Amino acid sequence: MADLDLGDHAPQFDLPRDGGGSLSLAAYSGKPVVLYFYPQDDTSSCTTEAISFSQLKPQFEKAGAVVIGLSPDSIKKHDKFKQKYDLSVDLVADEERKVIEAYNLWVEKTMYGRKYMGVERATFLIGKDGRIARIWRKVRVKGHAEEVLEAVRSL
Repeated sequence: MADLDLGDHAPQFDLPRDGGGSLSLAAYSGKPVVLYFYPQDDTSSCTTEAISFSQLKPQFEKAGAVVIGLSPDSIKKHDKFKQKYDLSVDLVADEERKVIEAYNLWVEKTMYGRKYMGVERATFLIGKDGRIARIWRKVRVKGHAEEVLEAVRSL
């Protein structure tokens, strides 16, 4: 599957969300959406990233944007994760990895010399028109949420 490029239509989704119910990309048509993909709830980098986006959520909202975190974890894990760290961003569960694969983020990774398949940490800024405006791949967490916020403000 080819990587998505700037200007491509963002793959649509409708996934179970934290707290019950579901969340769809289409529901935010006409608004910028920050969709960040992360490997796993309650791990060091993923927690730091979720806390950073949560702390900046008021500024994202002021800029008219919505922030959604997506991982293959279950809703039950998302709910525990949100409660433990008092997270305010929306989290959706892609347990079947359909959306992760649509964004071409199910990749081979290496840790301590061992190869395995996992989620590449990446963020997509989707413009009001539903097209991809910015892409950050292989994200380094420190300062990332602030960088994304600046990009939202420049849309």
